[in-house]
Amino acid sequence: MNVALGIGAGVVLVIVLIRAFENRLIFFPPRYPQGFASPETYGIHPQEIWLNASDGTRLNAYFLSKPESQKVLLWFHGNAENIGMGLDHLRVLSRLGINILELDYRGYGKSEGSPDEAGVYRDAEAAYQYLAEVRRFEAQNIFIYGHSLGGALAVELASRRPCGGLIVESSFTSVPEMARHIYRVPLAVYIPHSRFDSLAMIARVKAPALIIHGTGDRVVPYSMGRRLYEAANEPKTFFPVDGAGHDDPHEVGGDAYLNTFGSFIHGRNVE
Repeated sequence: MNVALGIGAGVVLVIVLIRAFENRLIFFPPRYPQGFASPETYGIHPQEIWLNASDGTRLNAYFLSKPESQKVLLWFHGNAENIGMGLDHLRVLSRLGINILELDYRGYGKSEGSPDEAGVYRDAEAAYQYLAEVRRFEAQNIFIYGHSLGGALAVELASRRPCGGLIVESSFTSVPEMARHIYRVPLAVYIPHSRFDSLAMIARVKAPALIIHGTGDRVVPYSMGRRLYEAANEPKTFFPVDGAGHDDPHEVGGDAYLNTFGSFIHGRNVE
């Protein structure tokens, strides 16, 4: 009896500790100057801008302008990344010939605050409002793109905001399912408060969807990408990148990767 009580108390203690430090276990925000290099090193010239979330948190972002284009890619990067670390990827995506806004969530890069689920949703909303209200992009010309953790932000935003399309890369179905995948304990799905339930929210997205996932992803299972695709509404496209891991579909996929983006956004390949 005493042993059982001890085990039960231990389990409760573990749950309490995990929930107390949950945000530190989910978010790994690299702060400035970590990862920041000169954009000119990559042959691109984005403008550094500042946004304000609805709770007053100041957010840092890069805006790469293509004045001749009416379209814009709203890009949410992955965990353990910031906009400085995404410069080479930004260089690749610049070949799309459209405007690009890449946001650092609260606590990432130079952005103020500390991240949590509700907070990063506010940050995504602030970026959308900036494009719609300040830059005057029409909703059908805003393409929402997210990688990994950013994919969850992209799905949530697209589930309640009109857009030209949703692009989700290397992303997961939900935090509880990721917890079960990582810890291999059935009860792990009940521990985290954070949900990031993309599997449920993607069914509410009315815009066309493109789901990209590397077949060799060892961080987020390839099967989660497939399940997001299956839950999405038509029209939808699934693009598996053969042999790609979690962070390198744009490198492994090469021209096929970029042309998939181009076909989705423009209806044609990228030159």
